[in-house]
Amino acid sequence: MPDSVVVAGLAPHPPIIIPEIGRGEEKQAISTIRAMEELGKAFSQSGLDTLVIITPHGPVFSDAISLAALPELEGDFGQFGARMVGATLKIDLALVNAITERNSGTGIQVVELNRRRYSWYGIRPRLDHGVLVPLYYLRKHGFDAPLVIINIGFLPYLELYRFGKTVAEAASELGRKIGVLASGDLSHRLKPDAPAGYNERGKVFDELLMSKLKSFSVEDILCMPGELIADAGECGLRPVTIMLGSLDEALVEPEVLSYEGPWGVGYGIALFRPVGKGESRVSDIVRQKQAAMALKRRQESFPVSLARTAVEHYVKTGKPFAVEADVPARFTQRAGVFVSIRKEGDLRGCIGTTESTTGSIVDEIIQNAVSAATDDPRFSPVTADELDVLEYSVDILSPPEPVDSVAELEPSKYGVICVKGNKKGLLLPDLPGVNSAREQLSIAKRKAGIDPHDTQVKVYRFTVERFK
Repeated sequence: MPDSVVVAGLAPHPPIIIPEIGRGEEKQAISTIRAMEELGKAFSQSGLDTLVIITPHGPVFSDAISLAALPELEGDFGQFGARMVGATLKIDLALVNAITERNSGTGIQVVELNRRRYSWYGIRPRLDHGVLVPLYYLRKHGFDAPLVIINIGFLPYLELYRFGKTVAEAASELGRKIGVLASGDLSHRLKPDAPAGYNERGKVFDELLMSKLKSFSVEDILCMPGELIADAGECGLRPVTIMLGSLDEALVEPEVLSYEGPWGVGYGIALFRPVGKGESRVSDIVRQKQAAMALKRRQESFPVSLARTAVEHYVKTGKPFAVEADVPARFTQRAGVFVSIRKEGDLRGCIGTTESTTGSIVDEIIQNAVSAATDDPRFSPVTADELDVLEYSVDILSPPEPVDSVAELEPSKYGVICVKGNKKGLLLPDLPGVNSAREQLSIAKRKAGIDPHDTQVKVYRFTVERFK
């Protein structure tokens, strides 16, 4: 076990808890502020040589983790009205290089953001608030160590965990004592006026994550249901996962310091102190994830099983799937169908038809499932090594009916279609964060390239039967 990690933790990053920004409003999160003081003191007195901080608000790549690779970085809270509050921090380039070297051969892509790459990607090299907010509270207690800044990537959670383990191993090779701090807010959907809208499952996610952190149930955290993660609208799970990976073989004393959500966003603060050597958790995580997915596969509805089989067959053979088994009579009828594919809670593809374009619902599912996997312009085509972790949902649409008033819409029950000329935008019902009919219409119009304020638009509503 690498003995490099002396302390780890989770910290939120709301700028409003900085007094120069909150100007008194920060007192609504007094539990958070007190816990941040305690966390700042613990890290500052831990004897660490380098702080590794993981942020979701730096340069984020879909297929790679990135590391700041300049001698120093600076930043301030100018965008939040407090330019006078900021920091200039040294980067531990030796550890950055060691992490990249240690990671080589793992299959996990890591980008070192040196000056040339910042310029190449059109990124201004600055400290983001995911770094600055926690550092504000560490520096109050005398913290003055160099940093390694890790920007999350949208990689599978197990890969993020393994990368966290690599970080600890690289530090151990250099003889560095490190603290590892995950900067992340939890659900952004705790209240109707929350930044991402309201979803009742946001609270469920936060309570589950904090309880598992309190018991340090790492396997359960890495196996949280993808649908729950998606509903929560959070930015903390990936930083947490990398942080947990740095503690992979450690026996840990966990301590939850605070949790609250005064403005509709969950703020969790926790400390983790290594107290001995244990076994690697990677194999147990893999087994638990495989068992959870196997159970999900066994419980699939007919439409979802068909969509998954069609995708797997096409990706492996390049040929369309032909149904040979008996088809339930209801799926021999015709209707529009949407197929959505997710990967650990993140959308991986979604394609659909508002009305039938084939001879049956079965054919519509097969066609749209393959299109969602291979032809969604927002994503690269699904590859064979992803198939085992993909989750599917199928929405079968009722015939669209015209509406004359916003009062006839209800986003939890009806989807909408907005049409003007040859422009058409559709939004499915019951989507996380969409809480009003006007918001639903605005999004559908934008998807169609229609001015959201344009009232000369034909509007249709429809219901869906959703299969998971």
